[in-house]
Amino acid sequence: MRILATFCFAFAAGIFSAQYLLPLRLLLFAAAGCAVLGVLWALALRENRRRRALLIGFGLAAALCYDLAYARLVWEPWEALAGTTETLALELTDYPVATEYGSRAEVRILGRGLHGGAIYYGGEELLGLAPGARLTARAELRSSSTVRDTAVTTFTSRGKFALLYARGECVIEADGAGSLRYLPQRLAKMAQDVIADCFPERTAPFMNAILLGDRYELSEEDGTNLSEAGLYHVTAVSGLHCAFLLSLLGFLIGRHRRKLLSALAIPLLTLYALTVGLTPSVVRACIMLTMVLLAPLFERESDPPTSLSLALFLILCANPFAAKSVSLQLSFAAMTGLIWLTPALYERIRAKKRSRAAWFVLGSLAATAGALVFTIPLSAFYFNILVLIAPLSNLLCLWAASLTFASGFVTVLAGFLSTTLASALALAPHCGALYLLTAARYLAGIPWHAVYFSNDYLKYWLIYAYALFACCCFARRGRLRYPAAAVLALGTLALTVWLNVSPMRNGTLHVMALDVGQGQCVVLHSKGATALVDCGSKSYLSAGGVCADYLHSIGEGTVDTLVLSHFHADHCNGLPVLLARLRVKQLLIPDIGKGDEVRESVLSLAERCGVEIVFVRDTMSVPLGEAVLTVYPPTVTDGDANEECLAVLCTTGSFDALFTGDMDANTEYRLIASNRLPDIEVLMAGHHGSRYSTGGDLLSEVKPETVVISCGAGNRYGHPHAETLRRIVRSGAEVYRTDLQGNIHITVN
Repeated sequence: MRILATFCFAFAAGIFSAQYLLPLRLLLFAAAGCAVLGVLWALALRENRRRRALLIGFGLAAALCYDLAYARLVWEPWEALAGTTETLALELTDYPVATEYGSRAEVRILGRGLHGGAIYYGGEELLGLAPGARLTARAELRSSSTVRDTAVTTFTSRGKFALLYARGECVIEADGAGSLRYLPQRLAKMAQDVIADCFPERTAPFMNAILLGDRYELSEEDGTNLSEAGLYHVTAVSGLHCAFLLSLLGFLIGRHRRKLLSALAIPLLTLYALTVGLTPSVVRACIMLTMVLLAPLFERESDPPTSLSLALFLILCANPFAAKSVSLQLSFAAMTGLIWLTPALYERIRAKKRSRAAWFVLGSLAATAGALVFTIPLSAFYFNILVLIAPLSNLLCLWAASLTFASGFVTVLAGFLSTTLASALALAPHCGALYLLTAARYLAGIPWHAVYFSNDYLKYWLIYAYALFACCCFARRGRLRYPAAAVLALGTLALTVWLNVSPMRNGTLHVMALDVGQGQCVVLHSKGATALVDCGSKSYLSAGGVCADYLHSIGEGTVDTLVLSHFHADHCNGLPVLLARLRVKQLLIPDIGKGDEVRESVLSLAERCGVEIVFVRDTMSVPLGEAVLTVYPPTVTDGDANEECLAVLCTTGSFDALFTGDMDANTEYRLIASNRLPDIEVLMAGHHGSRYSTGGDLLSEVKPETVVISCGAGNRYGHPHAETLRRIVRSGAEVYRTDLQGNIHITVN
């Protein structure tokens, strides 16, 4: 079994190297090098170790060759079609879902010899179709590995290698009704219908998430609270859920009846994995649990490292691009910690007699420590967060998640037979869901429940903390080494937080242009008061998340004033996340665009969150600590949204900063013609450095010393334009750009 584990882990290491480190053109040479080094290494070792050296060398070589073959045969044919518009025969592989512009559906292309799938964006006519439906449509094909000028792995890691955009009407050839091939998708849809019928609106989205991994309907507030409390993993179907399911089945038929349990559990786990979409985490769990169930029947000991490595091997064979799946990395990292660290902690717990309550608490903490030890760096890298109360959250909520899942699963099964019976049974999971959502809300409200890697000191602390505990692992003496390491880690963590918060207490005003990609979000902070100018992005960065992370990292949970210059997505689409994570007292918006869909959604969201809405019709002053915001109304009321922008002047002493939204040069001229603007120190370039903004008239009138440009790296709009940069340089101003420098922090003393 260990031989199998060695080969599988070597194969996985080769795939990860190919995906993250080596270009395609070097894979064949690297594979040959690994094979040769494996042979030479084997020759240098004793006979009993040669086999392992050969397995490692040839495992790496096999992985590199396999990744190359997969890229050439599967991925590159899709990439060759990117940028073309063709008439395609498509088959739906799942139920379409509604989008802002129509519908989105997972499809496969017929008759082209292409392996893998695609995502099709079409009209509302798809919403009534079932998996297996066939249609002919003219569509533009785009690569799924680059979206909005940003490299993404979301689609390719799931085996979706193209994005198809409808360019004309589609003809539906068959509606897909009765197709047995897509039975798991039909079961998932039936389960969703039962949940919608039996659960109230408050908890139905959460039940969809915990039972099916479908978080599409989960509200921004609930999703944010679960994430901030360290409980979001209960909504991502994984080994936790499969273990719940196996425990439920064992409870019903008896754990001592091993053969019957295996005979029923393996098909049930397989069907469940198919129903929830074969995500890497659930596939990993099903393979490992299957090996656990089969081992006693074949009179073998279950070997967790071998089953873990085999699961990883099979997933990467199915799709090497899955190596870049965040779900896969988190799932396997958590399981590695549970296999490596948790048993050692359990042994220490068993060394002394304890009460049942102590066993429960210490056992929960041991499991949490194992799950977190390798996932913390991944969460820091991908999600910018370290949830400090995760052990407490798991202690308070995992038992409830288990009961909610089990009772919800039974409720859904009953709903397949009788809606009345299911409605009666739904009370228990409904109460469990309410408990979990309420607990998440209160846990996320605890001050300093999490720290965020917007604090640059924190990444160095993380390296220090891991190095500290690694030294403890290798040190054989010292009974108090781990408690001492814990005290040192907590003390230095408090120091890193203080180092980040302390500078914000100094200075009269802090201006922070946050790097939100192709968008704009500016934080103004003065003596404990905070204001924002815009919060949106057209990139895959969440402007609301970036802003909330930054404000929490400096100890601020409230925004006194939020000014939206206009109602374009790259200036306001971060509001749902922002309002879910922070309290905003006052929202200033232009009194234009009545009936506009974005404007109405902003107003509805603000009213729902209890934010005071102020329509700016005349020039108004807003105090901000030791600074003052002067907000100018639009000078154009019958143009497009860019011309109807609010402008904001932030003043403290002799320092002035001006923000003009997306105004073009003509609108800027109207602004300076109708208002007396001072010479300013900082100007936020209009429209992300567009060719038609930050005109010569504005530059010569306000004479900025520094110009800040908020734009995304490699954006398709060509921002900032070379002509705009030349104008700014000729005016004598220094230029700073978020796409080059990241967050730009200006302190006024």
